[in-house]
Amino acid sequence: MSVLQLSSAEATWRTGRHPRVVEWLRDVHEQGALVCSACSGVLLIAETGLLSGREATIHPAYARTFRESFPDVRLRLEETLVATGERGELVMAGASASWHDLVLYLVARHVGPTAAQALAKFLLLQWHTDGQAPYVPFAAPTDHGDAIVLEAQDWLQKNYSVAAPVTELVERSRLPERTFKRRFVNATHYSPIAYVQHVRVEEAKRRLERTSEPVDEISYAVGYEDPASFRRLFKRITGVTPGAYRRKLQLPAFARVAREDVGVTRVR
Repeated sequence: MSVLQLSSAEATWRTGRHPRVVEWLRDVHEQGALVCSACSGVLLIAETGLLSGREATIHPAYARTFRESFPDVRLRLEETLVATGERGELVMAGASASWHDLVLYLVARHVGPTAAQALAKFLLLQWHTDGQAPYVPFAAPTDHGDAIVLEAQDWLQKNYSVAAPVTELVERSRLPERTFKRRFVNATHYSPIAYVQHVRVEEAKRRLERTSEPVDEISYAVGYEDPASFRRLFKRITGVTPGAYRRKLQLPAFARVAREDVGVTRVR
């Protein structure tokens, strides 16, 4: 097993810097080794060519540079762990803390599920069964060079809750509707309505994390009068319900203390 990581401070990957390591990975794979990565380490595995035409996962912060460097690999950011290859011998864990999932997976695979469960209980580890989707921030490209689309994106960041945002965008662009939509998709890789939905859900995530507003009020605040429709959309994009997201991401009560009040905190 080889677990390789790249410093998270470096967001751009340049291929060809570690030829001896890449060649070594190819060699041990050919000899039958299980090759594993956590976080950005999959970038080195991808350089071997072993992932060509296969699926992979990675820390979302490296998604863009991964896609630019290895366009023939299908990136599954919503997955916490991906095992691929003819023998399931290429195993990748996503964001940094998903190394827990990698360890538990390897224990379950090589020792057994009972041992994995015992280890999880002993070390207070939890499987990220909801995947990475709840944690992946919406980050559409803005360096596409289309000034009209960029202006539309900027406008949406502040006006996402208007009643008919796509109609507003088309009118503001002064382009024919089909032309605007085509340019928007080419620049951002999202249709205008899908982009609006992601922006609204991202704002809803922020409110769920930082406020105690009821979900119905958040739904209305981000542009949805029907809370049921909002809940369905939220789960489709994040993989969890708004309530589950709040429980997952909001600070627990024992962590909500003023800086000057920080002393000894006991958690039971």
